[in-house]
Amino acid sequence: MAGRPTATVATALKLLLVVNPYSSSVTARSRVVIRKALSGDHQVTLAETSRRGHASRLAQGAAADGTDVVVALGGDGTVNEVANGLAGSDTALAVLPGGSTNVFARTIGLPNDPVESTAVLLEALEARSIHRVGLGSVNGRYFCFHVGVGYDAAVVEQVESRSGLKRYASHPLFVYSAVDTWFRHYDHKRPRFTVRFPDDHRVDAYWVLCCNTNPYTYLGNRPLDVAPDAGLDRPLVVISFRSMRIDRILGLAGRALKGGGVSTERSVDYRIEPKGALITSDKPFPYQMDGEPLGEVTRLELRHVPDILDLVLPVGSPALGASDAGR
Repeated sequence: MAGRPTATVATALKLLLVVNPYSSSVTARSRVVIRKALSGDHQVTLAETSRRGHASRLAQGAAADGTDVVVALGGDGTVNEVANGLAGSDTALAVLPGGSTNVFARTIGLPNDPVESTAVLLEALEARSIHRVGLGSVNGRYFCFHVGVGYDAAVVEQVESRSGLKRYASHPLFVYSAVDTWFRHYDHKRPRFTVRFPDDHRVDAYWVLCCNTNPYTYLGNRPLDVAPDAGLDRPLVVISFRSMRIDRILGLAGRALKGGGVSTERSVDYRIEPKGALITSDKPFPYQMDGEPLGEVTRLELRHVPDILDLVLPVGSPALGASDAGR
């Protein structure tokens, strides 16, 4: 992951601030404060999203117009859309947390408050802390931090079906939906799909996580560390669960909350895989990408795409590998 040289004297950048006004932490006041703060040093245009996919189109247009940085103010779904609009271009993505969990923003080292994060972002822009990073890809669409196949995708579907509560009680709602899905909405008594790797290794799995970064998510302020080997400058980690016994799943969750990862568990197939994987099934299965449910499919092609996106990272971001820490 290569960083751009730091300029001796930073010049004003052309920014597009893409705002999802429906995100749980986005308010009219925060939009005004953030735009004013960014406009002190840079040329800022604001655009609000109005429908699914709108952020991607705004980002694509900004890249075509020569915008230097697109700032995504919203939840992880908004960040995902902007990343897909910018992937392969020379326009950088910057993130401000505006959702309920903000996994990606917190993973790269931002505070979980959009106004506080704006100060960190301004420091990063001043230092030109912009790095070319890799993304995951599933069926041709990019993801920033993970794809969930099976159980957690079914949980996310249940959470989204109660979207009115998500704004006010996201973490309790997630826990409730996880329990409700386990007992009422997911068959955890037999393997759901087959995972195949380029070296012909094969796993019959009940549930699969594919991680581009770590942690997988946050429960309150506690990270759920399932794949410590994942990172923006490293290959994907593919975790296939070969058992859905409740005692084993709870044990894995406990290890992840303590920061121990799940790679040593016998009920888990843990692979660091630069070439990705193929997931197939005779029956449709649900999947989610960066926390957004995307329906059901019978085939998913997962791969890692290195050096595909310019990303503004906080100075000293934990997302940087050791080789980049001093840049």
